[in-house]
Amino acid sequence: MEDSPLGLDKWLTAMWQVINCKNGVSSCEIARAIGITQKSAWFMDHRIRCMLGLEPTDKASGHVEADETFVGGLARNMHKDVRARKITGTGGKDKTAVMGILERGKDGKHSTVRTKVIPNRRKSALQAEVRKHVQAGSALYTDALKSYDGLNEFEHGVVDHAVQYVDGKIHTNGLENFWSLLKRGIKGTYVSVEPFHLFRYLDEQVYRFNNRKMTGAERFDLAVKGIVGKRLTFDQLTGKDADSQTCVN
Repeated sequence: MEDSPLGLDKWLTAMWQVINCKNGVSSCEIARAIGITQKSAWFMDHRIRCMLGLEPTDKASGHVEADETFVGGLARNMHKDVRARKITGTGGKDKTAVMGILERGKDGKHSTVRTKVIPNRRKSALQAEVRKHVQAGSALYTDALKSYDGLNEFEHGVVDHAVQYVDGKIHTNGLENFWSLLKRGIKGTYVSVEPFHLFRYLDEQVYRFNNRKMTGAERFDLAVKGIVGKRLTFDQLTGKDADSQTCVN
């Protein structure tokens, strides 16, 4: 907020909306609410998302789910010319792969999730994220994707979705729930998200999901504490700065 031409009242109003609107809030809505241009609201939204991105301090343990999804536009919602340019294949082609790791609730706490935009769903990419974020010896639950084969340091349970979705404790329904919340916000509120910016939208949804048991005031207070030491310039946001993937000085 330093040297911002926008008053503190506008910043705090926008922050409250981003933090507490379950399906997110568009820059157009924020612009109307606080009386600024859509472009300014869009820049403000991304700076707020920047402060919500918190790197996990420890590894997930206990019962852990791992899954991945694709984020991208629906072909049926595109104009014919746009569809021909953007949709060049089937399945996940031309979409952005996202991986999620969910630690199921334990010790009276609810489940929490962490996400990462990944280059692909190959074994090298997925297993590297699992080993980075999940403690060895934990019970790991995934679907039958072959890329998860070989994670022998975990108690690896696999559910084949071609046969069933739940086999006792072996399922990925927690992450499926998170994906539905994420895509509802993207498709219903933001409509179109560039892959370059996707990680910030993930941070926003992860923040609300992981702190869902808090009151709105508690979530707001925690988010404000995350402002310190973070900065995102317009050049970084639009890719004109080489250091565009970070907002921490």
